[in-house]
Amino acid sequence: MTPGFGSMGGWRLHIVHETGFAYDGEARASYNEARLTPLMLPTQSVLAADLRVRPSAARWGYADYWGNDVITFQLDEPHHDLKVTAESTVETSTAPRPRGALSRADLAGQDIIDQMDELLAWTPRTAVPSAALEELGSLTSALDPHDAATVVGEHVRSKLTYTPGATGVQTSALEALEVGHGVCQDFTHLALGLLRGIGIPARYVSGYLHPDEAAEPGETGVGESHAWFEYFAGAWNPIDPTNGSPVGPRHVVVARGRDYVDAAPLTGIYHGAPASALGVSVTITRIR
Repeated sequence: MTPGFGSMGGWRLHIVHETGFAYDGEARASYNEARLTPLMLPTQSVLAADLRVRPSAARWGYADYWGNDVITFQLDEPHHDLKVTAESTVETSTAPRPRGALSRADLAGQDIIDQMDELLAWTPRTAVPSAALEELGSLTSALDPHDAATVVGEHVRSKLTYTPGATGVQTSALEALEVGHGVCQDFTHLALGLLRGIGIPARYVSGYLHPDEAAEPGETGVGESHAWFEYFAGAWNPIDPTNGSPVGPRHVVVARGRDYVDAAPLTGIYHGAPASALGVSVTITRIR
């Protein structure tokens, strides 16, 4: 643990994430990637992390293009289901974050555009209509990157109503905007599309959020994976557009990327019978 880390007002969280697939018949030649290991960051320290796979499988790990910890595993023997359990203990921090002093004009400079090209471009999940950008432009044109990003988060909450089950992992920002409902990944995708559309680099963050800001040590919250965004203004700054609350000691960062696809908790390919998701179970316990 980082010296003095526990004195910064953070939380120590124990997280258990269970997911997987069930198959209508036999599956085989299954290759999978799990992005379920929290990242070591200045704002969080990973004290323990373990990934269990049933049936057991050979595994190896690597850091992907975005710096995420990826564990890959392959199942060659026939199997009827796949269960993955990720367990971790993370200490978070409330240490001040660097905000960065770049202006909107700085962000429009060629050096930043070249450096941040992939995080300024829309993806199929983050593209937004020109009318949405025109509406937002009138609200943010005179604002610095920090105030503009805050307005984007507020604007997204005015356009979407949080509705579990209203959308799926394939839903785009445009589709969520059309129905006016979504979950955290939809809020985040829409915010990313708007930020990139007005020239502010932004990236998708997947992770966890303890649902109770008043939780005492020993209290367990039940939820799902969470998502929010980070925008760049000389330093990376997080905003949780779903809750409208600061990203702080209740949040745990697991993966980052352009959108959900880069940070999906579990992906894979296989040969065999059709599959259905086993569902996701996440419990988060505040230890201290």
